[in-house]
Amino acid sequence: MLGALLALASPIALAAARSADAPPRVTVDQGMLEGKLAHVHGTVLREFQGIPYAAPPLGERRWKPPQPAASWQGVRAATRFAPRCMQLPLFGDMVFRSNGMAEDCLYLNVWTPASDARAGLPVFVYFYGGGFVSGDGSENRYDGASLASRGMVTVTVNYRLGVFGFLALPELAAESPVHASGNYGLLDQNAALRWVKGNIARFGGDPRRITIGGESAGSISVSAHMASPLSRGLIAGAIGESGALIAPIAPQSQAEAQTQGAAFMRKAGAATLAALRAMPATALLSASAAPAPDMGPDIDGLFLTEPPAATFARGDQADVPLLLGSNTQEGFYPNLLGRLPPTAANYRAAVTRLFGDQAERALALYPGGDRAQVERSASDLAGDLFIAHSTWRWMNLQRRTADAPVYFYLFARPRPAKRHPLPGEQPDPGAVHSGEIEYALGNLDSNPVYAWTPADHKVSRVMEGYVERFVKTGNPNGPGLPAWAAVGNADGPVPRQRIDVDTGTINDTGAARQAFLQSFIATHPAIALP
Repeated sequence: MLGALLALASPIALAAARSADAPPRVTVDQGMLEGKLAHVHGTVLREFQGIPYAAPPLGERRWKPPQPAASWQGVRAATRFAPRCMQLPLFGDMVFRSNGMAEDCLYLNVWTPASDARAGLPVFVYFYGGGFVSGDGSENRYDGASLASRGMVTVTVNYRLGVFGFLALPELAAESPVHASGNYGLLDQNAALRWVKGNIARFGGDPRRITIGGESAGSISVSAHMASPLSRGLIAGAIGESGALIAPIAPQSQAEAQTQGAAFMRKAGAATLAALRAMPATALLSASAAPAPDMGPDIDGLFLTEPPAATFARGDQADVPLLLGSNTQEGFYPNLLGRLPPTAANYRAAVTRLFGDQAERALALYPGGDRAQVERSASDLAGDLFIAHSTWRWMNLQRRTADAPVYFYLFARPRPAKRHPLPGEQPDPGAVHSGEIEYALGNLDSNPVYAWTPADHKVSRVMEGYVERFVKTGNPNGPGLPAWAAVGNADGPVPRQRIDVDTGTINDTGAARQAFLQSFIATHPAIALP
């Protein structure tokens, strides 16, 4: 009976049926890729993992700007995440699906709806966090499938980390045609953006509608791309989740970065740059373990020609819609007090050590009269000094010098209890640093550590909806979402979207303390938590 039915079926229909189940193929500049199909939220997606966007940064290419990826013959499988970049195991919340770890790590991943490969969909490129020393585009929390099922192309990018991504040396500057050294990880991101610009139409994306986003170091990267003369013309929008390359997270000067690089070279036991390049990657990684020189973004003269704050203040950054914000518990009071109990006396002593003769001004803005107030204010101050203040300054600069709209949020949903807490372990009282990622990208169920509730899924639907609308239109507002007012450029109350079970617009209450920190940091740039 089945044979008779097949005999009656038309060859065209049978070919269409086989084609619908066949692995998807896309031809990019380097050759043909074969991905895989996935079904997510009732949508068929095409997924491509481990796509090389640059040549392996090995041998003489170590500590050089990324070079174009080589072409290949035949069909290249793109069904498995590539190796993550070299990194130490520093953060317990990172769950990788990568194919091990290697210095050959410059790959990206694409999720796109399967319905129409020529759809001209908006594109969202996401950079992971991890302090520029850890992270990977394969992490479950960054999975692009949920957003892609909403009608966009999503991309995650691997970039060099730590000493591999940010070493600066006079010898490296001497090799460079523009005398630049450092920022190789940011140059990797730029190379990935250029690859996306040139190839994403073949995945159904619109190269004129690329929004970049990221959290923590990823957010800091987004702010840097908005300022960089190499990147700012490549993007149509930006999303920053906690962090900007603005004081107190300002880039080092190249001279400072080269001093740190020379210290690392001595620690690694290499007398010359050639000897350093000849060292195994594992040896370099071991040498970068604490205590180690501080390496991160610098004003290299290529990717960055000045501090981003100066670019933003002058209005020369990318004039694109910006959605950004931070969380209610970016820091916690032990970050300020250490193991000391949160008493008023201990808190006053800690604030005095930080602010000296301006301690009374700080205490007026971050009061600590009793234990509850100390816990709250010390957490606020620790979070501001860690990353919230740089985010606020980014918002304030962009709204004053750009014509495009700015949308500012405060993520306030604490994670629920863990499924298997340790004895005595309690949920955090606020929304911790990085705690919004799974909500924003629609990936709560990818994290089995927490006992997610219907309320958490409600918050995720709202926040992911905001991301979807912003990537598609440059405006987070849309049907079924609580109204979100853009920030104006005039003085006065700053509207801020408080994202929680009851999401809505409030007036930002932190302007006075942020103004104080900005003034203090201008004369005390080395301020840092103990």
